[in-house]
Amino acid sequence: MKIQLALDRLTISDAIRLTEQVRDYVDWIEVGTSLIKEFGVASIKAMKEAFPEKVIVADCKTIDNAKYEFEMCYEAGADIATVMGVSPAATLQTCEATAKKYEKQMMIDLLNVSEERKKSLLIYQNAIFCDHVSKDEQEIQGLKNESNGSQSTLKSSGVRWTVAGGITFDPIERLKKLNPTAVIIGSAITKADQPSAAAARFRELIGGTPYGNVR
Repeated sequence: MKIQLALDRLTISDAIRLTEQVRDYVDWIEVGTSLIKEFGVASIKAMKEAFPEKVIVADCKTIDNAKYEFEMCYEAGADIATVMGVSPAATLQTCEATAKKYEKQMMIDLLNVSEERKKSLLIYQNAIFCDHVSKDEQEIQGLKNESNGSQSTLKSSGVRWTVAGGITFDPIERLKKLNPTAVIIGSAITKADQPSAAAARFRELIGGTPYGNVR
């Protein structure tokens, strides 16, 4: 199980500085939606240049204009780009084709996707799926990503999948049993008093050593 570090609501320089502290404990580095919106694809390029050995995830949350947005992310150095699962079929198909063209990966964000829709998306066998509780749901409703049926569906389907949304130390043992491809951790590391110590603790709980292979 890999650790994906989610970087949001930071400047590029702060994101690099923080990641330097935890690089030995994380596998994938997510250039968050807020970073991309505020600083553009320059944020993706900067993170890839600073951490070339890591898998860079561009959380662009594409929902339309897929070819243009995915090409921008890949050409800036992203290894994975994200598309919303609620997107039209044409958008998802274009993302898949663009990822294949660049020999990169696409991640399908399942935010606000119905269980029926999730099952229909499993035709994208080469995608990585993200079981996601939104930041607004966390802050306003106090929700966190807990065990649910969709995670069991993803596990049994054989696809690669990740978990995001309010992940702290507590659910790691449960997640280890489900064995997702990666667990996405943001503020539990980035807002910790000692980010390196927090990241080291997550690595200890998950086990193994960090590595960059996307497969």
